[in-house]
Amino acid sequence: MKKITLFIISDSVGETAQKMISAVMAQFPSVTDSEFKRYPFVTDEAELKVILRDALQEKAIVVATLVNSQLVKVLQDFSARTGLEYVDYMSSLTEIVQRKSGVTAMEQPGALHKLDKEYFDRVAAIEFAIKYDDGKDPRGFLQSDFVILGVSRTSKTPLSMYLANKSYKISNLPLIPEMPLPQELLDVPSEKLIGLTAEPEKLVEIRKARLNFLGLNADSQYACLERISEEVLYAEDVYKKLNATVIHVDNRSIEETAAFIEELSKK
Repeated sequence: MKKITLFIISDSVGETAQKMISAVMAQFPSVTDSEFKRYPFVTDEAELKVILRDALQEKAIVVATLVNSQLVKVLQDFSARTGLEYVDYMSSLTEIVQRKSGVTAMEQPGALHKLDKEYFDRVAAIEFAIKYDDGKDPRGFLQSDFVILGVSRTSKTPLSMYLANKSYKISNLPLIPEMPLPQELLDVPSEKLIGLTAEPEKLVEIRKARLNFLGLNADSQYACLERISEEVLYAEDVYKKLNATVIHVDNRSIEETAAFIEELSKK
């Protein structure tokens, strides 16, 4: 039995396609070797083309719920040119309704879930936090409610996920002295920038514990006090240049830090 790989591509969360796939795959209980790869919030043509090339290479089936007509055209053209197999759950019916009604579609991702906005916002925020975690895609910075900055082990990712569960769109970026700041970061309004900092001695303890947990050498440069002090000074200099709000996370829980950030959002 051949492996079935499906790429779920959406310019929203992709929940509609996921439900349809689940309904279809329930008809094939003997197909146990399957893999699903989700690509939510795809709004850029270049990003879509990269995903489609990966799908073609993996001989995957693309399941799309794209409402943007230009993105749909990219998908259609790519499929016609390469033979990529895809199912589009949106555009065909959209085109028929437009023709019958004489009304142009809004092309607004996520419109289906507006009756349950709180749920949708939370799911969308969690997907957003995953996609833009750890500086993986700087293009997410300008779409964020807050961008969290900090050196390693200042709890950027746990804080991002906690706030995402409260429906905030959060991205984060690790600060490393040898790595230049992404240009996109410089365009983010300063009131959206959150800089996390901690005493170097505290970070030494946390990093050593992390290394021990992973079975690695706790005496590495990663847990060196001199190196960490250098990182913290660099980070605080970045915060000053960007006019970011600085939060000391020493002896402060994730919940306390999140509550402080939430108060900022109300100002």
